[in-house]
Amino acid sequence: MAPEGAPSYPAGMTQRTRIAAPGRLSAWLLFATTALAPLPFGSNTPTAIAFWCIVLGTCLVFAPVRSLNTSQLALAGLAGIVVVAYALVLYVQLSAQPWFAAPYPIWHEAAAALGVPLSPSISIARNQPWFELGRPLVCMLAIGCGFLVGTDRGRARQLLKVIAWSGAAYALYGILAHLIDPTHILWREKEAYLPYVTGAFINHNTAAAYFGSCAVVWSLLLWERVRLEMPRGPLQWRTIPSSLLSSPPTKIVVAFANLFLCLAAMFMTGSRGGVVLSLLALIVAFTAFFRRDLPRRSGLVNAIAGGGAVALILLQFMGAGINARFDIQGASDEGRLETYRSTLRMIADHPWFGTGQGTFAYAFPAYRSPNISMWGVWDIAHNTLLEIASDMGIPIATLVVVAWIVVFAVLIRSASTRRRDLVVPVAALSVAILGVLHSLIDFTLQIPGYAIVAMALIGTGLAQSLVASGDITPQKSGILVKNQSRVNTDESPPGGDF
Repeated sequence: MAPEGAPSYPAGMTQRTRIAAPGRLSAWLLFATTALAPLPFGSNTPTAIAFWCIVLGTCLVFAPVRSLNTSQLALAGLAGIVVVAYALVLYVQLSAQPWFAAPYPIWHEAAAALGVPLSPSISIARNQPWFELGRPLVCMLAIGCGFLVGTDRGRARQLLKVIAWSGAAYALYGILAHLIDPTHILWREKEAYLPYVTGAFINHNTAAAYFGSCAVVWSLLLWERVRLEMPRGPLQWRTIPSSLLSSPPTKIVVAFANLFLCLAAMFMTGSRGGVVLSLLALIVAFTAFFRRDLPRRSGLVNAIAGGGAVALILLQFMGAGINARFDIQGASDEGRLETYRSTLRMIADHPWFGTGQGTFAYAFPAYRSPNISMWGVWDIAHNTLLEIASDMGIPIATLVVVAWIVVFAVLIRSASTRRRDLVVPVAALSVAILGVLHSLIDFTLQIPGYAIVAMALIGTGLAQSLVASGDITPQKSGILVKNQSRVNTDESPPGGDF
């Protein structure tokens, strides 16, 4: 008989099952979020952001923490420092009487002009930092959930498959919707980017980054399956095409078809930066995955050169719209360059605490360059790092840069030293490169529908990168090796199948 006050469980439920149940719930919440986040127009509305914050918050509450090792705890500590620093700046921006920092000058000017006393604030728009809290919060929750759920190798690979299959589904929908009715996105009328595929997103640049990220994941699943079909030992590159084309396994055909589908949708977005950076991410993924199968002396150079050649061929045959935009507009956008210069002036005037989170649209008109066309409203900087610095101050932007440097260092070290179970860390590294670089010329990571997917994968990659590779077995990692059985447990679900 259980002692009085103890929780009751169904008969027959073992202690291991009781421990694993919350972790399983957390994993399924994360899987559902990464699969559905792009669906409601990129989840870019306050209602959608609040909903995913609640779901990911619940996921974080039930996520397992007992299995974290020392390295994983240290990385979690770094994330905690970023959160505390961010919360401090947010408090200063929201406080009516902050301990330090001078209020935004416009409040005194407005009070003098109106002849009415106004309570000053550091933020140019009072309470706007609170209303904009959802975007950074959903990113931190996604990477935290991915990190905790991803400590289990089987669930890490399951997340990879969820991202891959959901991405293929969105790519198929995007292509069909563009062919059947290019004037609508789901049930909403499409107001812009009519010549391009956007999938479930509003902006074609974000759609390109999303489809490119899914193509990276499918490419790694394809190359992993190809590697498993080849004999052990060094790869004989010349024999691979004949070996696969003679009798291609079904799973290789499926992976290749989905990779081609995601690539087709990516090219049809017409995004110059999204397509080029996605191709770069594919080259990085290929080189990192096959690094030990390449010749020691010239292997890296040949892989990069070969990948670049393939990328140019794809761009030539599948990227007619991209090439046309390069011919007409070139590689850069003068409006964005002037916006960056104007944003730098904003940062110089408010270096410590910025103008307030989410206030770029309110503060930018006073700094808008006359060289920018008067058409339209610049409500976003098209450079996430500069916008963080202008909204939150240089110290927070510097801390974000340091955190990303640590993330890249961990992922690069894992991708360059691990001998097995490479798919998750390499996928996280490639998607991180794509997302971060694209956010320096656009706002990809500011759209929750993409940011949730990318951050969850990066968090999972970090968790797997800090697991000793020598402890990984094919059974635990979920990789099915030829002529070797696989163990299926609740703690490490199989991940080798598509």
